[in-house]
Amino acid sequence: MPFIITKYLLTAAVIVLVSELAKRSDKIGALVASLPLVTVLTLIWLHLDNQPNSKIANHAYYTFWYVIPTLPMFFFFPLLLEKLGFWSALAVFVVSMMITFAVFALVMKRFGVDLL
Repeated sequence: MPFIITKYLLTAAVIVLVSELAKRSDKIGALVASLPLVTVLTLIWLHLDNQPNSKIANHAYYTFWYVIPTLPMFFFFPLLLEKLGFWSALAVFVVSMMITFAVFALVMKRFGVDLL
């Protein structure tokens, strides 16, 4: 139980750190947010939970493929934010990302990469 509490606290601390940095500097906050901190922590947690290397490797592999369709959304979100306001832009962002993931997964399946 103490280990899982440590996992939660450390993971939450990373999110709070990024949020606090972003309040002070857009560029530094974005830089730290763009680092694969959640993935690195997940890989560490999987390793410390004695998961097999194949599971850890698969997590890294699939994370690579799932990052690709998210990239356009980060470009369009600021444009949507100006036109729609925060909550509407966020909703469009999330729905668009889900659609983009689905289309990307279908396209990648044709190349032998099974994402869903």
